[in-house]
Parts: sequence; C-alpha cells; structure tokens
Amino acid sequence: MDIFRLKVFLTAAQTLNFSRTAEQLYISQPAVSKHIGELELHFGVKLFVRRGSHLELTDAGRLLEAWGERIIALHRQMEHQMSALGNSEHGELRIGASTTIAQYVLPSIVAGFTRCFPQVRITMFSDNSERIEKQLFANETDLGLVENMSRRGGLHYTHFAADRLVVIAGNANKTGERISIAELQKQPLVLRERGSGTLGIVARRLASAGVSLAMLDVRAWLGSSEAIKSHVESSDVLSIISVAAVKKELASGLLRCIEVEGLTFEREFAFVEHQGEHNALIERFKTFALNNLRL
Repeated sequence: MDIFRLKVFLTAAQTLNFSRTAEQLYISQPAVSKHIGELELHFGVKLFVRRGSHLELTDAGRLLEAWGERIIALHRQMEHQMSALGNSEHGELRIGASTTIAQYVLPSIVAGFTRCFPQVRITMFSDNSERIEKQLFANETDLGLVENMSRRGGLHYTHFAADRLVVIAGNANKTGERISIAELQKQPLVLRERGSGTLGIVARRLASAGVSLAMLDVRAWLGSSEAIKSHVESSDVLSIISVAAVKKELASGLLRCIEVEGLTFEREFAFVEHQGEHNALIERFKTFALNNLRL
C-alpha cells in the first residue's frame, strides 16, 4: 500500500475535512479526494459518509484508521532501524528552534534521533523566530526551525509542519464560544513578544481583516507560551497561541477555545538554513524530523 496515500487518509480521518487535509499536506483538494477514492476502490468499501455539512468515518473507515496508525508506526520503526544499520553519521548539529517548536514539537524528535545516531551531538537553542534567523546569519546555528515565513534573503526555507493558532480563555472569562472580530477587539489580551513568529502570524491575519495590533486591548506581551497559559488560567484575559501548546489544558478543561467569526490563524513551521549549502547531517535530521512528527 502507498504510504503517502495512507497518510492522506489518516489526516482526513483526523480533520474530517478534505480542504483542511489538503492544506496540512500541501496538496490539492482533488488530490485528497483521489487518494481516498483509490483506497475505497481498493478495499471495496466506503471510508467516509457525509452527514449534512459534516464528514464522518464509516465502520470501515474507523477500522482502517486503527490499522493505518499501526502501519505508519511500523514504517517509522523500519526507517529508523535501517538507517541505524548504515549509521556513519557523527559530529555536532546546532539547532535553533523558535519557542513553540522547541517546547512542544522537537523534544521527542531530538530524543529519537540521538538514539538512532548516538555519535551525533545535538545542541538546541530556543529563541523567537527573528533571533533564530539572526543566529544563522552569524553562523551560531546550523539549522533553524521557525514559526514564520519571512523569507529573508540568503536563507532557504522548506516546509516542516502545518500549525494552527487558537484563541484561548480560562474559566474566569465568561465570553461565549463564538465572538465577532469587533468583540475580540474589546477583550483584554496577552500576546507573545514582538519578533516572535506567533505574533507575526496574528498581526498578518488581523491586518487582512482590517485590524491592527494597536486596535487591540493588549495588557501584556509575554516571552513564552507557558507564561501565557499561566496568565490566562488565572485571569479573565484571552490569548492567541499554538494549539500544540495547549493540548493538555484543553483536554483537562483548564482552558477552552473561542472561535472568532471569519478569522482563522493557520501557519507553517519551517526549516531554515543558509541558501545554497548542503550538509548531509542536516538533511538526515530534517528527514528524521519529518518522519517522526507528532502534532
């Protein structure tokens, strides 16, 4: 079975939305439909059924989802073990990662990579996206992982993962589950510090809706997602933060999401490195990271 086709199905099973699946995998929506159709033709069953405007998995779809997750996990193990057999990689890799990626995405990837390639020493720095790019220019970092796509000259950016920012509230905030952009402007907010990739995405999306940061009631600019979460949990302020950073809090009920009408905050995590340079160790790490991504 085609592994990528299976990944398309698993992403669709998670999102229950072919458009969002296409966005996350950077393919077209017709391509998503074609991959799903090929799987349905292969197995002779329907994998999804439409209920009004929503998609649902069929019994066959749920069964394929369970098997598919096991197959993907086994495929990753095979890749790791085969790579380890021919492991001749050694040296040091300096990785600069923006705060969200460093805290919530990279730890398990770095741990797995060092198990497979014990002769490689990894040093990871955490800072905001703007400073990571400056570290690359200063040759203080070999590979960056950033939250914005500023496309600075002299640097090369490649896709790492899709991410989504959400508006969060604590239990002290009595705002409804859905608000307008005008209502968002009246809410007290805490946001990430200037220069962060998160703030850059928020500013751009708001600007597309005719709203500037100056038009918001920002009470504080904080330098980490953990600080923001603590602030929101203990007060009535709102914030806008990566969904990867608040999975546990959303599941436990400490925080909740608020939908803003007509406004979504989607972004791309990206690898960034010097333009025109090739480094086998960097390529090895990038491939490993893509194969072991968990969001």
